[in-house]
Amino acid sequence: NLPEDQADKLLLASWGLPTAVLEKYHSLGVVQMFEWQAECLMLGQVLEGKNLVYSAPTSAGKTLVAELLILKRVLETRKKALLILPFVSVAKEKKSYLQ
Repeated sequence: NLPEDQADKLLLASWGLPTAVLEKYHSLGVVQMFEWQAECLMLGQVLEGKNLVYSAPTSAGKTLVAELLILKRVLETRKKALLILPFVSVAKEKKSYLQ
């Protein structure tokens, strides 16, 4: 469980993402994360590019964690990222809104 002083970490707006990115997530109904997602992002040095291995059931929100990690790194380092997805339909969906 997140301590009370870190409860704001559940809000996407607290992660330093550009307004356009936040607006896109908000238009999809994503305004905040689950506690486990925020905990993943706060583990060790994962935001500085260290590895993260996590497991959750289908549709639990794993992709959001990966997207936020990728977006933050790309925006902060100005380097490219490779996102590998399991299905063509998911890849097309992500392409359309990550553009």
